[in-house]
Amino acid sequence: MEIKMQYKNLGRSGLKVSQLSYGAWVTFGNQLDVKEAKAILQRCRDHGVNFFDNAEVYANGRAEEIMGQAIRELGWKRSDIVISTKIFWGGPGPNDKGLSRKHIVEGTKASLKRLDMDYVDVIYCHRPDSSTPIEETVRAMNYVIDNGWAFYWGTSEWSSQQITEALAAAQRLDLIGPIVEQPEYNMLSRHKVESEYLPLYSNYGIGLTTWSPLASGVLTGKYNKGSIPPDSRFALENYKVTTLFANFLM
Repeated sequence: MEIKMQYKNLGRSGLKVSQLSYGAWVTFGNQLDVKEAKAILQRCRDHGVNFFDNAEVYANGRAEEIMGQAIRELGWKRSDIVISTKIFWGGPGPNDKGLSRKHIVEGTKASLKRLDMDYVDVIYCHRPDSSTPIEETVRAMNYVIDNGWAFYWGTSEWSSQQITEALAAAQRLDLIGPIVEQPEYNMLSRHKVESEYLPLYSNYGIGLTTWSPLASGVLTGKYNKGSIPPDSRFALENYKVTTLFANFLM
């Protein structure tokens, strides 16, 4: 019996996304080229996945280029899919990272150019930026939406307090607030999703698009012997071994 994909509204928005999505982190540009990406993306679509995630920092922008080219060559109808990307780490320059109006606007334009798309459906603030006033970030994300470069915005790895401050600023300024948070969530990382964010669900209807369900592969058992398999992501030169994994090996 074939199990059909389920779709859910993202937060309190009207945007419907597949319950499973595919993210380009680590794979596109590091392990997979366009040909391989096309095969994976098509397999996802064949099973009902309509939601695909990226970020300006993934493979230094190459992941967005590969995803965009693959989707273009596959000939998908843009309205049939939901594309998200994330802004924070755009480059080495002092204004090439963070959540200033300058980087949000310039970073969004650069991401769209790499994706070869007129817009993304969801754009995330990839991390909180303590050096930028929250009002500036909220106004900049609304500028992105007002220009049609994204339909919705969200946060990734923000604290409950930081998200609440962004929502309050948006309400105070009569602007659109974040509708979704993207935190890590797996058996080894549960506090935010199961405890810290609880008021956000009931009070604001914040949705979640969680990442790393297998804790970067640790939960698959492939590292149980205390070594790193040569074909695993931890063997990649540009993939940093996390504190979690380092402790796991000890």
